[in-house]
Amino acid sequence: MMARTLVVGCGSYLPERVVTNAELSTLVDTTDEWIVERTGIRQWHLAAEGELTSDLALKAAERALEHAHIPAAEVDMVILATTTPDNTFPATATKVQSRLGMINGCAFDVQAVCSGFIYGMAIADNFIRTGQSKTILLIGAETFSRILDWQDRATCVLFGDGAGAVVLRAGRADAGAEAQPGGAGHNIGRGILSTHLHSDGSTNDLLYVDGGPSSTQTVGHVRMVGREVFRHAVVNLAKIVEEALEANGLAPEDIDWLVPHQANKRILDGTARKLGLPAEKMVVTVDRHANTSAASIPLALDEAVKDGRIKPGHLVLMEAMGGGLTWGAALVRW
Repeated sequence: MMARTLVVGCGSYLPERVVTNAELSTLVDTTDEWIVERTGIRQWHLAAEGELTSDLALKAAERALEHAHIPAAEVDMVILATTTPDNTFPATATKVQSRLGMINGCAFDVQAVCSGFIYGMAIADNFIRTGQSKTILLIGAETFSRILDWQDRATCVLFGDGAGAVVLRAGRADAGAEAQPGGAGHNIGRGILSTHLHSDGSTNDLLYVDGGPSSTQTVGHVRMVGREVFRHAVVNLAKIVEEALEANGLAPEDIDWLVPHQANKRILDGTARKLGLPAEKMVVTVDRHANTSAASIPLALDEAVKDGRIKPGHLVLMEAMGGGLTWGAALVRW
């Protein structure tokens, strides 16, 4: 019988420095009211000087392993989703692997921008289902502040730094499961039920960084056509959620929690309305974390698990869209 991928632990880390909209308004031509009205963001976290993506990733990984009660020695794969690696190479995941003291298995980075965590979950799920891995550490970590143009108020008010991680392990769908009341969705066993990935390279110029080792030999800055990204986001995210539900014979009312990529409160609200999902079923952290790209879903997931909102047996739907454009969804029975 093919193994099911279970989520057995989660953890997160946010840098100590908190930047408020009021402070940001002293650096760029903006106001707290303008930012809140257009994005829902009120504050975000800023990595300290010398604090790297690998540092954030390591702390989130350690907390996830502690939550799962699994030693690093049992991990046979580290997948790190990031747009802001420490170096062009080697993969930042290998630095995390080394600092964890993990000597077996492999480690690599995944680059799908804000969809990176979902892409990583799909990769991990396939490795576990085919029996090639048993325990995978999946991390989303970003120091997005390092690629912002502080003169561009359309982008510099949106992004923050942070990291989140989950521990995924091979198991049986009925492992630790309890009978759940309710409709069709409550008869599905535990673990990752399905993942769904898409991309459209013809939209590259809507959200990108204007630099790179092959083109300019510079890091570059984030550039975005905000109105077009918003339009694509609401349409694509609603479609990918519908795809995930249809693949599992579910309806929106079967979902206990929607954990979306925390890009913009207006995008979150628009997606929820399009799906007919009540706001109280959506985990929202964008007001405190801003957009942390590949880290946003695991950060929100960890918060909702730790504060007791997400409980064993709950159906959790995660979705994201990022530069590429890339987008994807993952449906998990907790």
